[in-house]
This record gives sequence, C-alpha cells and structure tokens, in this order.
Amino acid sequence: MPSRLRPTAPIAADAVLVGDPGRALLLAQELLEQPKMSNHARGLWAYFGTTPAGDELTIQATGMGGPSAALVLSDLAKLGVKRAVRVGTCLGVDTSSNLGELLVVGEAIARGGSAASLGVDPGAAVAPDPVLTARLRAELGGEGRLISVASVDAHPAEHTDEPVDAVDMQTAPLLARAGSLRIELAAVLIVSEAKSGMANLTGETLEALERRAGRAASAALSA
Repeated sequence: MPSRLRPTAPIAADAVLVGDPGRALLLAQELLEQPKMSNHARGLWAYFGTTPAGDELTIQATGMGGPSAALVLSDLAKLGVKRAVRVGTCLGVDTSSNLGELLVVGEAIARGGSAASLGVDPGAAVAPDPVLTARLRAELGGEGRLISVASVDAHPAEHTDEPVDAVDMQTAPLLARAGSLRIELAAVLIVSEAKSGMANLTGETLEALERRAGRAASAALSA
C-alpha cells in the first residue's frame, strides 16, 4: 500500500504531476470534467476525473524538491499510474531562455543528492520517454523548445552558472525514479525566473502558462 497518499477516489493510469497543490487545483478545473479530490493527505492534493475527450486523468501535487516528488511517484506506481507528464517551473539560465517561455525537457542533469540516491551519478543525464516528449513538442508547436535542465536540491538561483538552458528541483529525480518504476515520463517547464534578473512570473500571467502547459500535457497523454 502507498505510504504517503491516501486516495479517496480512483487513480488513473495517466497523471499530470505538479509541485504546487494550488497548481493541481488550477489544472483540475482546467482539464477535468467534474473533478473529484483523490488525495489531501500531507497537503499533496490530487484530483481524478475525465477529460472532455473521455480519458481518465489524475492530477497530483508532488510537493517541493526531488525527494518528495520521487516518493510521491513511487506511491502513484503502486496505485496504477503508468505514464506521467511533469508540469513545472524553472529558472532560465541560458541567454536564449526567456521569461514565460515553455520548455520541453530533452535531458535532465543530476546536480543534487536526491538524484544520486536514485542511482544517477552527479553530472549524469537522465532522458525522458521519447514518445511522450515528441507528443508534448507536437502539442506545443513552436512554443516547446527542447532543452537540457539541471536539477538541484538547493534554490535554483544559486546555480546560475550551470552550462544548461534551465535549472529546477525535480525533473532529474523524477526521471530517475520513473525509469526504475517503468513509468513513461516527460516534462514541460515554464521559465518563471530568468537569469537576467527580471521579475518572477506571478498571478494571471503564470496561471495562463500553467493552463497552456497542462493542456499540452493532457493531450500528449491521450494521443
């Protein structure tokens, strides 16, 4: 049985993963018809429902950081999840990464102990599922640039010298855990902070991008 999640509704084989429980609620309202809360234990809000196309989908909050996300994914695997897309935020560190841009992860570099604890050597790359990744890019069209992200355990702003396009806190550990669980997983990230020092994305601007990324994730899972 799961150790952290206490489901009160069915769990779909396909899931959209987000760090923030507020984003889970936002995407449940955006993507599901008559969503039902499927977990509230430990503040890891989750919702179950069907999309307008009739496909079952779970939207699950994973908490902050790689260790929490990897543990939640382990519970989801026990509950029957087979495929997932992470919809998250990141710090854009490459000069071509613009605030508000949507990025599709082509590889995630392990830069923290959470990924190392899952068998990934520091500095090694973890790849997402190629089929889901290709579907994400197709759904996003010209918006979904394929990038390399470094996943760290400290605040991403402390790692602006990484030779990658972006820095986040979850993608590499999630991909590493997904591989051991045989879960197909891809990731789309929103550049919510930029190395240039521009103001962080907040409010309606960020929510609009979360909805756009969530719709692409749902469509990629149902394709």
